[in-house]
Amino acid sequence: MVFAVLDAAGVPPWDWQPPTAGRRRWHDTQIICIFSRVTRPMREPTFWILTALVDQPRHGYGVMQQVTKLSGGETQLLPATLYAALDRLAAEGLVEIDREEAVGGRLRRYYRLTDGGGAALTAETQRLSRNVQTANRLLNALRPPAGPATATFG
Repeated sequence: MVFAVLDAAGVPPWDWQPPTAGRRRWHDTQIICIFSRVTRPMREPTFWILTALVDQPRHGYGVMQQVTKLSGGETQLLPATLYAALDRLAAEGLVEIDREEAVGGRLRRYYRLTDGGGAALTAETQRLSRNVQTANRLLNALRPPAGPATATFG
């Protein structure tokens, strides 16, 4: 696997210059966030938030509704959980703000999935699929073969 590590301006960390030179400095937390995606499974709320944004940008309440719908009601996000996750996902480059609209005097922010978010979601679905295949293979090995039942009495 090959990973490209770039900041928001597309600057690789090895091309870092002091902030006075007009470039952003990489923070340890940003680097950890990028590399943590490699070793950790995605949290369920993260999985559903990214999945909810696959087909179109959505505002926060729209994301909450879509997550509930897609998960069959099994995952229901509270606003504080959602917005903390969206902030984290934006910092990790997995989602970004698509647009902001004023509705009824309140600002409504729409989020969209980035290419990196789509790649992370694809990797997670592949990981989950491998897990399901492994569990099914082991479960199928435990099941008796189909056919007439035989009983032995001792």
